[in-house]
Order: sequence, then structure tokens, then C-alpha cells
Amino acid sequence: MHLISDSAAISPLCDLETSVRGSKLVIGDHCMIDAFVKIKFAGGSGDVRLGQHVYINSGTVIYSGNGVRMDDNVLVAANCTFAPVNHAYPDRNKLIREQGFLPSKGGIIIEEDVWIGANCVILDGTHIGKGAVVGANSLVRGKLEAYGVYAGNPLQLKGSRS
Repeated sequence: MHLISDSAAISPLCDLETSVRGSKLVIGDHCMIDAFVKIKFAGGSGDVRLGQHVYINSGTVIYSGNGVRMDDNVLVAANCTFAPVNHAYPDRNKLIREQGFLPSKGGIIIEEDVWIGANCVILDGTHIGKGAVVGANSLVRGKLEAYGVYAGNPLQLKGSRS
């Protein structure tokens, strides 16, 4: 089910799948979803919820998995991946594709006024605090403090917004 605000600008060249498990896609007022964005319902039964004034740039892929929540005024640069799900793999006697998924680490939560640079990968269990900045090409997991400026792989706190 899709609940999309009438004031949202959705490119006709993006791909917003519909969940077969009943998960919701909620897009708030004045959001912008650019061309070649993919929102895919896979790996769990979580919802994808975008607050107001969320901008998702070209080439970004958001999997629903265990859920993705972006609060108001989040900016996502091009070619980012949001993956709130993890494949199970411990049994050598089974193919990975036959093992399903690991338990949730809490999905992905992004508080308001966050900027995520190009080519970032955001993993299950990530919680990005209000006002944080994530530099391009970063691999993100765990809790990021409010107004922190982070970058890299491994991710490091580089400073804070003053």
C-alpha cells in the first residue's frame, strides 16, 4: 500500500514497488523522489516511511527489510543503498538463498535534518541522530550521535556541526 502526499514530487522514472506482505510506503508532504530511485519490498515486513521535505536523489535503492524511517528534512545524495536486512548464512550444508534472513537489528532510523552523501551504504540497526552528516562513500551501522559529522569505512566521527 502506498500513502503518498499530493505535494510530493515523484519522478515517473523511479520504481516504487508494492509489497506483497502488506508493508506500507508512506511519503510525506513536499518530498522529492528523483529518477532511477528504487524502493523494493524485500527481506522482511517493515514499512518505508519518509517524513516531510525528504529528498532522495538518483540511483538510490531502499529495501524495506526490517523498516526504514526518515524523519523530516533528510537529504540523500545519489547512489546510496539502505539495507535494513541481513541474509542468514551459518549452515554450510544449505545454500545461502535457502537460509532466509537473520533476526532484525532494528531497521534503519534517520532523525530529522540529516544529510547523507553520495554512494553511502546504510545497514540494519543504524540510527542516525538529528542533524548528523554522513560523508560520501561511507559504510554506516550502529548509532550516530546528533549533529556528528561522520565519514569513511570504517566509519569515523570527524567532527560536529557547530
